[in-house]
Amino acid sequence: MNENNGNKKSTESDKSQKSVVKTVYKYSELTGKIIGCAMEVHKILGNGFQEVIYQRALAKEMILQGVGFSREHEMPIFYKEEQIGTRRVDFLIENVISVELKAVTKTEDVHLAQAINYLEAYNLEVGLLINFGTKSLEFKRLINSKFNQGNQKNQIKS
Repeated sequence: MNENNGNKKSTESDKSQKSVVKTVYKYSELTGKIIGCAMEVHKILGNGFQEVIYQRALAKEMILQGVGFSREHEMPIFYKEEQIGTRRVDFLIENVISVELKAVTKTEDVHLAQAINYLEAYNLEVGLLINFGTKSLEFKRLINSKFNQGNQKNQIKS
């Protein structure tokens, strides 16, 4: 009996040692909330509409969920610390996360590069690229490498 109890204890100990390591990213709670809003919009509307329709629906859903945002927010673009122009981001969430929306059947590398370039130009740490144009909602979480010491490339999380 003692042998079985010993095995049981070591099994419980093994389980606690084998616990899953979950990486927590900056603003993960907020990005999760935004993605949840996008999922709700996609669940109701599906795919096939123009980007502006999803933008309006997402704005409505984020209001309902208490997410602070600015829509079509004009952001300065800097080159070597000098402002060289502006561009409107689909959404600026709580002044810390940029959200770029797409409604295309397939996201291309150019869409991803565009979202990363905007993130760097806006000097923001985190961004989301969300595509409503497919059967299942697609999203990528982007992290500006400028804020991520030790990594030389932007990280992309699906």
